[in-house]
Amino acid sequence: MKQILSSLLISLVLIGCSTSPNQSTNSTLYEELNGHTGLEQLVDAFIEQIAYDEQIFPYFAKANVDRFRDNFITHMCDVSGGPCKYQGDSMIDIHTGMNINEADFNRVVELLINAMEEIGIAYPTQNKLLSRLAPLRPEIINK
Repeated sequence: MKQILSSLLISLVLIGCSTSPNQSTNSTLYEELNGHTGLEQLVDAFIEQIAYDEQIFPYFAKANVDRFRDNFITHMCDVSGGPCKYQGDSMIDIHTGMNINEADFNRVVELLINAMEEIGIAYPTQNKLLSRLAPLRPEIINK
């Protein structure tokens, strides 16, 4: 009886440590983000976060939201290993003249994290996405 209970306990521990289907080690980040549909949900949640943020909204006040949305979805698709190829303006071209400071950049990252949490993206997947976006930081701040 003790051996059966021990086996059951070990099985439960192993099941609890396994990854969920959308975080399989064989899946791409794009798949973990639920593909194009997931990216649309993420970008829509991110845009909503921006719309209600007094610190960041002024940067987007005159932006074409539909164009931003489409380009950001494509960019995120490309960054996450999806089938899209972002061919829009470079990050330097987009952000030159905006004079984005460190605090505003960090706030945008917070808003993106809030959006990911809002739609239920797991923390390991959030970290993977953020690690792929992090190298863009020097192309955005103080340009």
